[in-house]
Amino acid sequence: MAATAALNGILLGKAGQIRLALACLFARGHLLIEDLPGMGKTLLSQALAKVLGLSYNRVQFTSDVLPSDIIGASIFDRETGSLRFLPGPVFAQVVLGDEINRATPKTQSALLEAMEERQVTVEGQTRALPEPFFVIATQNPVTQGGTFSLPESQLDRFLMRITLGYPDPDAERELLRGGDQRARLLTLRPVLDAGRLRQIQEAVDQVKVSEPLLEYVQRIVARTRQGNAFAFGLSPRGALALLHCARAWALIDNRAYVVPEDVQAVLPGVVEHRLREAADFAGHGGGALAQRLLADVDVV
Repeated sequence: MAATAALNGILLGKAGQIRLALACLFARGHLLIEDLPGMGKTLLSQALAKVLGLSYNRVQFTSDVLPSDIIGASIFDRETGSLRFLPGPVFAQVVLGDEINRATPKTQSALLEAMEERQVTVEGQTRALPEPFFVIATQNPVTQGGTFSLPESQLDRFLMRITLGYPDPDAERELLRGGDQRARLLTLRPVLDAGRLRQIQEAVDQVKVSEPLLEYVQRIVARTRQGNAFAFGLSPRGALALLHCARAWALIDNRAYVVPEDVQAVLPGVVEHRLREAADFAGHGGGALAQRLLADVDVV
């Protein structure tokens, strides 16, 4: 796929994460990228926006950003003697929210309606957002200074959360030889547009899911709701998110049907930010939840 090849040339050694990001967007979802500063979160976000060929705006979140700075506000127009709405940066097809968890909870909540309903309500008037509409957000770990934890309601709006991690030695050596990847970003050209993206999304919806595969997904979901291992189980929306992403992953593999390996590939990105271990919920730390689920649930 041309989009994958273009992104691999920008973010070196992260082919798996790039495929997950594209699967998320092809499944009509919003993407959250979480990692330490300097790991390439913003670089990947900007590259995704460029290859999609859609209009986009970038919002740098800080503690003093207000909801009106994101969704817009009405001002008095002296010429007409009436209020005129000035749309905020959320009125774009792709919105890059950089370091979203550096904003206060009140500002974070300003994105809830936009992400879920594809619309915003300002001063009692509802305004539709462009189509398609994607939020690609980055956040630093909550252990970093100056951050505010995203509430569960906000996290659940993200179809997938991925992490990048340190590059492997070969990729890092190539990065050191090649210099600043942002120079390559300037030369990146769109490989998709709104029409082609819509075709891909429609094709994702047509990817077939067999009854045994549905039963496998249900067993995974049921495992999160049983016993006392988890503070709370995966919601129906989370179950649908898992299936949508598995369909998109299969399509990227040029298959018209989902296999268990597709579910396993997207499971960490879909469920890790939606689940809490019971011990973790009490403040005692947690583990690799997706790996535990895969180990506990048989394919057949």
